Amino acid sequence: MQFLAIQQILGLLLVLFSSTLLPPLAISVLYGDGLQETFLTAFIATIVTGLVLWLPVLRLRRGLRVRDGFVVVVLMWAVLAGFGAVPLALAAHPHLPIADAFFESMSGLTTTGATIISGLDELPESIRYYRQQLQWLGGMGIIVLAVAILPMLGVGGMQLYRAETPGPMKDTKLTPRITETAKALWYIYLGLTLICAAAYWLAGMGPFDALGHSFSTIAIGGFSTHDRSMGYFNNPMIDGVAMIFMLLAGVNFALHFVAWRGRSLKGYLRDTEVRVYASIILLLAVVSVAILILMESFGSIGESVRHGMFQVISIATTTGFTTTGYHWWPVFLPAMLLLASCVGGCAGSTAGGIKVIRAILLYKQGKREMMRLVHPHSIMPIKLGGKPTADHVINAVWGFFSLYMLCLVILSMAMAATGLDLITAFSAVVACLNNLGPGLGDVALNYASISTTGKWILSFTMLLGRLELFTLLVLLTPTFWRG
Repeated sequence: MQFLAIQQILGLLLVLFSSTLLPPLAISVLYGDGLQETFLTAFIATIVTGLVLWLPVLRLRRGLRVRDGFVVVVLMWAVLAGFGAVPLALAAHPHLPIADAFFESMSGLTTTGATIISGLDELPESIRYYRQQLQWLGGMGIIVLAVAILPMLGVGGMQLYRAETPGPMKDTKLTPRITETAKALWYIYLGLTLICAAAYWLAGMGPFDALGHSFSTIAIGGFSTHDRSMGYFNNPMIDGVAMIFMLLAGVNFALHFVAWRGRSLKGYLRDTEVRVYASIILLLAVVSVAILILMESFGSIGESVRHGMFQVISIATTTGFTTTGYHWWPVFLPAMLLLASCVGGCAGSTAGGIKVIRAILLYKQGKREMMRLVHPHSIMPIKLGGKPTADHVINAVWGFFSLYMLCLVILSMAMAATGLDLITAFSAVVACLNNLGPGLGDVALNYASISTTGKWILSFTMLLGRLELFTLLVLLTPTFWRG
């Protein structure tokens, strides 16, 4: 294990992260909300800690091994969540306890959108902006941004990229150099954010809300600057903008890059995962809207269509915005939407869940096993896009799914042991493991009622979901630390 190399990168990333505390500091000055000292203190604490770690190993030139990359990624998310919690803990309002501040920070960075704060409309502008910015930074992954910068400072990044990038196809690069790949992803991410902010503004949001909600929309985070989330605006145009960009953010960003570079939309139409992704959302929307209309849940058919489509897209992509609470919807709809978040968006997107590509492979593998009962000696390769999928990929997907279900059961039992009813415990774990946010029961609106122990468990769950299980759990195995 290259501990000095890990220390060097950890220090550098903290120095980089400290710069993200300057925008909320500037907003605090601009609005005069009295939190200038809070953000200045957080900035100094973060940059000093980063320099203390980095300067002693400044001239170190050691390449990272794959194992080192896993350690850096897990440490980075945990440490950033800790330092990200500092302004929330120091601020006079909301002035959160340590566990609450860490939970809120982890929820932001992992783009979960679960919050313990109520009264968002009365919060200082700098805190409201800061929460949105945390999600934006976590959306594409601070590590991927670092991969684009660290090589300029003499630090390689391929191991970080492999450890951080979600999805089963991690070695696919858009460009020959990994640094250029990370830059390309961030250009697309930044471009979509700016377009989304402009669209929100044109649809009727103020500049502050437009920027903040574009951050959490493209990050598929779900944080809002208002307690009622998108329902605060009660504007069909704004809902329409949100639906379009949530759908786009749930698509593999590599496809966005290919479409932009080739000036063609054919890549989307040919991609199996995108077609299935769109089909799942369309089916869920049809079922939800039909039941809402039949049960007369809203005052008109138009309102049923609007709210039904919005909530399906928001929950299925694991964004977590709400126009109205889906937890009170009739019959099986709340459970259906919560379970839909387990699939989530496409691999290589900012969405949570197990990803559509894994769901496709699980379905095809199950279908193949049934066919083998009838034709036990036949050779039936699993194909994606007309090309056979390697057995090691299929095995990895089955391993992931098994581990996902095991974690879901164990963590749900752990949350139930804190005194929660089963619906609240299970839905809280599903919502946090899928980086969704709103659950059912006592966590339908916020997580303020969860015990301190429960908040630490759910903070771990959010990180586990963000890093897609293996990256975090591999560190808990004795084999990882041998040799």
